[in-house]
Amino acid sequence: MIDQKTAPYAALLLRLTTGALFLSHGLTKFFVFTPAGTAGFFESLGLPGWLGILTMIAEIAGGLALILGIATRLVSAALIFPLLGAVIFAHWGNGFGFANTGGGWEYPAMWALVQAALALLGDGAYALYPLKRK
Repeated sequence: MIDQKTAPYAALLLRLTTGALFLSHGLTKFFVFTPAGTAGFFESLGLPGWLGILTMIAEIAGGLALILGIATRLVSAALIFPLLGAVIFAHWGNGFGFANTGGGWEYPAMWALVQAALALLGDGAYALYPLKRK
C-alpha cells in the first residue's frame, strides 16, 4: 500500500538525489574531462564523439530539471537511456561490482531502475512544473 501522505516526499528525495548526481556527473564531464575529452572517451568505446557531448548535456539539463521538478516523468524516462548505455558500453566488461577496476555495471543499472521508478512515481512535492496526467 502506498502512503499518500509521504509518497510525494519520497519522490522529492529521489528527484533531488538523482538530479544532483546527474548534474554532478555532467559538470564533471564539462569542467574536468572537457567536452573534447568526453567525446574522445566515447570514441575510445567505439561510439561517436557527439554522443558524449549529448550525454553531458542530458546529464546537466536533466539534473537541473529533476532538481527543479520540471516534467519529472518525461525527464526520468529519457535519462534511462544514457544509463543503459553506460551499463552496456562502458561498464559491462568490468563485471558486476562497481568497485571493480573501471567500475562494474551494478551502479548505473541501479540508477536506471531508480529513474524508471521515479518516472512511474511522478513529480512528488514541490515540483516547479509537473506534467499533468489526464
